[in-house]
Amino acid sequence: MSATVFERIERRLAELDVPFTVLRHEPVFTSADAARVRGTPLASGAKALVCKAEGAFVMLVLPADRSLSSKRLRANRGWKSLRFATREEVHEWTGLAPGSIPPFGSLFKLATLCDPALAARETINFNAGDHAISISLRWSDYLRVEQPELVELSDC
Repeated sequence: MSATVFERIERRLAELDVPFTVLRHEPVFTSADAARVRGTPLASGAKALVCKAEGAFVMLVLPADRSLSSKRLRANRGWKSLRFATREEVHEWTGLAPGSIPPFGSLFKLATLCDPALAARETINFNAGDHAISISLRWSDYLRVEQPELVELSDC
């Protein structure tokens, strides 16, 4: 039986001696509801988006209080095309539903591009493969574990 996404994250963090906190809560489907049940600022949420850019799928991670600036990202990367993955494509790549995706593209063999605006908070929070499970960990530990490419993804 294969491990769940949550179990895979938990195992990876434990193997690297990364301290983290798990919160089990009512299922949430918006970033605002997630922040509310966690009791954390919306800006500390690490929103993970699966997108298709120039024919390849990537994971984009940005603070939950911000929106993706497709125009900015396309200009920064020289991409002509960028779109959100469909619900079916998200499931195909991750086995998950939108809104439950953790900010670890490496778990799904996706490149991870992360907005450096997440560094404004010492701790980040995210759904861990389930709408009812959140993980909290230090930003610096997230960088060490995932090693995302830092790219401005949102407008200030």
